[in-house]
Amino acid sequence: MPAIIAREGKGPRRWAGIGFAVPAVLLLLSFFALPVFGLLLRSVTEPQFGLQNYAELFATSTYARVLFNTFLVAGVVTLFSLLLGFPVAWLLAIMPDRWSRIVFAIILLSMWTNLLARTYAWMVLLQRTGVINKTLMALGIIDEPLALVNNLTGVTIGMVYIMLPFIILPLHATLRAIDPAILNAAALCGAGRWQIFRRVLLPLSAPGAAAGALMVFVTSLGYFVTPTLLGGTANMMLAGMIAQLIQSLLNWGLGGAAAFILLSVTLAIYALQLRYFNGSAVVPGGR
Repeated sequence: MPAIIAREGKGPRRWAGIGFAVPAVLLLLSFFALPVFGLLLRSVTEPQFGLQNYAELFATSTYARVLFNTFLVAGVVTLFSLLLGFPVAWLLAIMPDRWSRIVFAIILLSMWTNLLARTYAWMVLLQRTGVINKTLMALGIIDEPLALVNNLTGVTIGMVYIMLPFIILPLHATLRAIDPAILNAAALCGAGRWQIFRRVLLPLSAPGAAAGALMVFVTSLGYFVTPTLLGGTANMMLAGMIAQLIQSLLNWGLGGAAAFILLSVTLAIYALQLRYFNGSAVVPGGR
């Protein structure tokens, strides 16, 4: 009998605090779920009911190229962010605490700097008469200025710089959580530096790398300011195309279809991350 009473009491206790979640649920429904549903509805009803907007996105070469540019840039930015962010995160993990805090503060400060200001700074640095081209020409490395803006090269450089903190933070948290005794044990067992890195350090840091890569890739897919300023209209990405379709052309159907494709890809990538790294992600900035 006591067991029955205890079992029956679990139900009310389980739902006792549901009232505290009601404001958050209403907020999400009002400002996220309903607008997304409305956008999805317009993508299949304007100008007429059907999937013609989605067919046009994939069939028209211009829109298909924008989709290709978006995923290409997001993938390249994620790759370079990993390659550059891993050494920085490792250095932060093995540095003395004093120097680690200073470098960490510099990284955070770069995140807090206005995005538009940082993008304009890269426009100045990358232009044909900018510091980078002048320095390379002064060193005799190049004979004429390189085209580093209004193309995907400039977009990639600017976005890698902006995305680096998003991959350094989770990687740093994961690397700091690795017990150095594990690496020492591998060395005592005869493993070389490359073997320790490939067979011990990389697998242990995989959750942080996956969390950072997911954050960078998903954020890059929907980026607007940096691709627009550094890439120009000839190298438009999906977020810029959506803004142009809705704001300039008032084509809500096609813009809604593009937005829903972006949302679907983002959710699919997030579901894959949960499937293969569920429970292993580390909170950015953790110790």
